[in-house]
Amino acid sequence: MSNYLKKLIVKPDSKIRLKHFDPGYHGTHESHKSALPEIEENRQKMQELQYLMYAENKHSLLIVLQGLDAGGKDGVVRHVLTGMNPSGCIASNFKQPTARELAHDFLWRVHPHVPGKGSVAIFNRSHYEDVLVARVHNLVPEKIWSKRYDQINDFERLIATENNTTVLKFFLHISKEEQLERFKKRLDDPARQWKISDSDYKERDYWKDYIEAFEDVLSKTSTERAPWFIIPANHKWFRDLAISQIITRAMEEMNMQLPTPTVNLAEIRREYHQAAGAEKSGHSKNK
Repeated sequence: MSNYLKKLIVKPDSKIRLKHFDPGYHGTHESHKSALPEIEENRQKMQELQYLMYAENKHSLLIVLQGLDAGGKDGVVRHVLTGMNPSGCIASNFKQPTARELAHDFLWRVHPHVPGKGSVAIFNRSHYEDVLVARVHNLVPEKIWSKRYDQINDFERLIATENNTTVLKFFLHISKEEQLERFKKRLDDPARQWKISDSDYKERDYWKDYIEAFEDVLSKTSTERAPWFIIPANHKWFRDLAISQIITRAMEEMNMQLPTPTVNLAEIRREYHQAAGAEKSGHSKNK
């Protein structure tokens, strides 16, 4: 079994060129049917590990999803992460900032959504929009967005060290041809037409600019505490396989344990048997 935690990670200080990464890579499996048992096993493990995380209340997990339009961010949330208990897992989506948010630093709107101990947070788009869209569309000057890489690294270091948060960041890598094919499927499928945006084809004109922006993000902000993973995502099933395996293995490395009971179990057992005996006696008298 391939170890995608090691294979797909972006090592710190790497110089990334996405043309060297095949978005159609699918590992040793040839089909969704072949990969499905492993995906299901990973989902089950994630569910069990999330329960441990919630019970132990010492760790937290932040999952960041980024990619070009139709890259599959919603699909990851729907197919990979739905096995997690929603009471301990919250998804946030950072779109165009509001006027109030723009009146603050760019991380101001993000910090309230990072996970507390015992919980998981998913960022479906994230603080990285401020070095992607903001850069590509010149929403702020280069002297502003160019400083944000270090500010993001400091922010992620803060939550990792101060709150014991594991940060896993996934770039969903698809080809330009695959994106167009997915746009076609949206047009042909009434259940997906709500996803169509006026900007879909206009944004394709900026493909090269976005690729360059992502390459800088991957090169400048993949750290030991908050690594990026380049996920080949032309095959949706391989995307789900790789991400579910990486999350599972990262959670296993936390070495979480169920906490020791805080009550006197012998006394609680005595109270239980006393209550059970009284209940049984009451039923007998009512007959």
